[in-house]
Amino acid sequence: MNVLTSCKVKQSIQQNLIDTFPDVEFQFCKDIEEAEAHLPQAEVLITYGEDLTEAHIEKASALKWIMVISAGLDRMPFEKIAEKGILITNAKGIHKTPMAEYAIGMLLQVSRQAKQLYENEKGHKWDRSVKMTEITGSTLMVVGAGAIGQEVARLGKAFQMKTIGVSRSARPTEYFDESITTDAMLARLNEADFVVSILPKTKDTEDFFRLQHFQAMKEKAVFLNMGRGDVVKEEDLIQALEQGEIGHAVLDVFKEEPLPAEHPLWDMPNVTITPHLSGISRHYQPRAFEIFKKNLEAYKAGNTNLINVIDPKRGY
Repeated sequence: MNVLTSCKVKQSIQQNLIDTFPDVEFQFCKDIEEAEAHLPQAEVLITYGEDLTEAHIEKASALKWIMVISAGLDRMPFEKIAEKGILITNAKGIHKTPMAEYAIGMLLQVSRQAKQLYENEKGHKWDRSVKMTEITGSTLMVVGAGAIGQEVARLGKAFQMKTIGVSRSARPTEYFDESITTDAMLARLNEADFVVSILPKTKDTEDFFRLQHFQAMKEKAVFLNMGRGDVVKEEDLIQALEQGEIGHAVLDVFKEEPLPAEHPLWDMPNVTITPHLSGISRHYQPRAFEIFKKNLEAYKAGNTNLINVIDPKRGY
């Protein structure tokens, strides 16, 4: 069996794979350009999922399984993958710890006026009139109640927050006091002090958050998006911020990345921008490859019941 990587893998993980699976031939490449020559022999391909094209899939004539060591699948050539009957799995779930910490950390920063305090510090300004608020006892609405959303809600419970989970099914989920459907969300937005979006990019979620949603929120509500930039109609968000429809926006993802230097969001005082790093952690690859190792054991044994199997026709 030949396993090929089209992404840079830590040396310690490479050695662990070689030691754990001595009967498997591993070809470690740092990117797709280096990996191209080895594609025809690869039965398994490990990728971040952003580098593959239909031409690559066509060239990989022996390919049976793609392991995407991330959760994002936005750029995968699903039609060609489905046509070839290739199995896809991903690393869904490994982001929940860093992303939940990011969310709570950002909500605390906004509530405790961290940006203003930092500016005051730089200016050597002692100002005790800066208004502090708390997140304890507030209402947290999480749009996208999967593994990451559940972890955000779990941490929110440490602050005695009321947690509302939003999903298509509204299936009761651990750590949420209440679960509602996406269709019911608009009528309930006025209850939330914090709205956290972890929605993935799909046909149904493009421009999901529009002006009507921001107008339905509390005037001091904080909106945080760390799912996908495409789920927010940016011009509507900017209008809502300018008109004071909401109090603050924390944005980690955008329709265009990197966010252009001339983009108006950069200069808005009621916006906090981070460069798509909410899921970054030094534990990222070790967690992803733990999933891969379990799946490889199952795959070698002929078991098709792998972890995080993706339906290429649905994209998730």
